[in-house]
Amino acid sequence: MRSAPTILHLDMDAFFAAAEQAAKPSLRGKPVVVGGLGPRGVVATASYEARRFGVHSAMPMAQARRLAPNAAYLVPRFSLYRTVSEQVMELLGRLSPLVEPLSLDEAFVDLEAGGVADDSASARETGERLRAQIRTVTGLTGSVGLAGSKMLAKIASEQAKPDGLVLIEPGTERELLGPMSVRTLPGVGPATGEHLRRAGMTTVADLAEAGEDELVRLLGRAHGTSLFRMAMGYDDRPVVAERDTKSVSVEDTFDVDLHDRVRVRLEVERLADRCVQRLRASGHSGRTIVLKVRRYDFSTLTRSETLRGPTDDPSVVREAAGRLLEAVDTTGGVRLLGVGVTGLTDYTQEDLFAQAAADEQAAADDHAGPAHEGAPEVKGDPGAQGGEEAAGAGAAEPVAHAERRWAAGHDVRHAQYGAGWVQGSGVGRVTVRFEEPGSPPGRVRTFRVDDPDLEPSDPLPLVSLPEEEQGPGQSSWPATRPKEVSPDGVGVSGASERSRP
Repeated sequence: MRSAPTILHLDMDAFFAAAEQAAKPSLRGKPVVVGGLGPRGVVATASYEARRFGVHSAMPMAQARRLAPNAAYLVPRFSLYRTVSEQVMELLGRLSPLVEPLSLDEAFVDLEAGGVADDSASARETGERLRAQIRTVTGLTGSVGLAGSKMLAKIASEQAKPDGLVLIEPGTERELLGPMSVRTLPGVGPATGEHLRRAGMTTVADLAEAGEDELVRLLGRAHGTSLFRMAMGYDDRPVVAERDTKSVSVEDTFDVDLHDRVRVRLEVERLADRCVQRLRASGHSGRTIVLKVRRYDFSTLTRSETLRGPTDDPSVVREAAGRLLEAVDTTGGVRLLGVGVTGLTDYTQEDLFAQAAADEQAAADDHAGPAHEGAPEVKGDPGAQGGEEAAGAGAAEPVAHAERRWAAGHDVRHAQYGAGWVQGSGVGRVTVRFEEPGSPPGRVRTFRVDDPDLEPSDPLPLVSLPEEEQGPGQSSWPATRPKEVSPDGVGVSGASERSRP
């Protein structure tokens, strides 16, 4: 444990929703919910205005709509969130070589390793300066916790929300933790919390008073010992700059259960290709292929196959996932599919037999034509897994294709009216609000879904900075103002589910 609060925890405030509000002036100060808009979608993030109605992350979207029917319901834009995250992480990297990202919007920083803080005063000054820099660069707010351990720094940032800073002085840990709920401690979820409640322990002070032996008796050696140490305020985990990736996976939840076996196989192959893309992007290969199937009755089956050597070849992963699918009964219907790769390494040692088979199949395909030519690409339910980092698993970026579907909240550009975003679509029409970061609330116009002047667009920067001040991922391209911009007072209602890509 450190004698100075030099471990910093940053947590961006309602990150996805806040980014949408910053990008869309008409939504500022209004309830915004980001997540999957299909009937089985879940909330990824809710703005603080929406949380007043009881909406929270991981809540079914249908329940959120009942609680806040007049909120703006938007599909995630992960390209924007990644860009902003890169800007924030670059600022953290200036403070210390030891930055441990936990997700797009959350990270630990060892200020002592960076030489920017060695006592409470310098740590507080650094934290306040960081918050100001984040606001300047991204236009968003983040909450900062400072303490002598990672556990307490994270607790402090939770207390600081929204848009605040809390510093926990070393030596005050037990006094601070005592009255808190046992659920405050890492590793205490609903099941463990209920188990402890039945044993008469509801606060951290109760755990400390019970003693290590009693917690070991209740929870087992590893968990009981760890929980007692945390209840005493002790946490010596270091900030680790490089976190080992244990697995790479993707999964999609479908609005309607899949019954067609051929369709299920096509979806598994599509997921396998997406999984390999992520695998290669992370610089890894893997030995174990995992298939996840959630059936119509919510029963979830997981099957795995370990290859002779690690691979990042899409044909090998597709074939392995296909073999695993053959062993699963899907006749009753499938609501979710997932493909993952574990046993990761940073080198590839292909299974020569599988590779040879793949080469033969590729030659046959070249002779016979594309195996799935004309097969429809079915999009999953964006944000179906809940949580800010877990929402990206099934989400799709905006794509221009023949059906001309428009995702609520995604960016568009009109040849006459300029930049805007999709407010909703359905019945052959798409409604667009023409505004951009820094502009007044814009006008709403409706077009045919196949209007040739309307095209998908990349997200605009939330803040326009001089070129010399731009960090990674920031664009110097000047935003084009809409030709007609005037507040019209039109509220944003929930977009139609048909607006999903």
